[in-house]
Amino acid sequence: MKLQDKVAVLTGAGGGIGEAVARRYVAEGARCVLVDVQSQDALADRFGELPATQVCTLRADVTRREDIARIVETAVGRFGRLDILFNNAAIFDMGPLLEESWDSYDRMFAVNVKGMFFLMQAAARRMLEQGDGGKIINMSSQAGRRGEALVSHYCASKAAVISYTQSAALALAPHRINVNGIAPGVVDTPMWQHVDSLFAKYEHLPLGEKKRQVGAAVPLGRMGLPDDLTGAALFLASRDADYITAQTLNVDGGNWMS
Repeated sequence: MKLQDKVAVLTGAGGGIGEAVARRYVAEGARCVLVDVQSQDALADRFGELPATQVCTLRADVTRREDIARIVETAVGRFGRLDILFNNAAIFDMGPLLEESWDSYDRMFAVNVKGMFFLMQAAARRMLEQGDGGKIINMSSQAGRRGEALVSHYCASKAAVISYTQSAALALAPHRINVNGIAPGVVDTPMWQHVDSLFAKYEHLPLGEKKRQVGAAVPLGRMGLPDDLTGAALFLASRDADYITAQTLNVDGGNWMS
């Protein structure tokens, strides 16, 4: 019960990595506000079996200023405080560099960078008011460690997450607010159906082939699963990570060595 009596906000909680981490946090004793752009009914159905005393679901969009304020207000109003932010909401798109559009850029950076940053800011302000520290975990990607010819906007957005994590960690260290990141590798979530279909389109591959290739290329021999990320997310949210800040932890089966 490493998170007993802690209050956590998790974005992108409606599936994949976000859902897996949410369930792990609840199992470890946290009270959680589970945020996603899915409908309120869909979120309630997905998490309906979890204790109502520990879980609050909230439909919100991190690109909207008023929604960011509402996320923090919901945590404080329902559970009285905010100790942990798992900053996970993100979107993916790709295309040839010479065909990339302003609209695609704006959408990607609005969610992956602007939403991430201003929710981190809002959560940090609340933690600062409470005066007893906190933990912020921003989800980056191995794509943030390098560029890719077809994935320029996504790679750049996830590199920005790493940079903002470092800057925020230095700014908030005097207040005992630890800010760290996680950089997953290739993870088998529902999003990968979309990713695979785009690679099939632009690299002229059969459906499923890119997914097979990237899984085979992982040193540990397979794609990750959402549950593979929950240990790192729990560790960075717990007291075990009190002396760790400004780091982005690779959880990728050995794809990136640092």
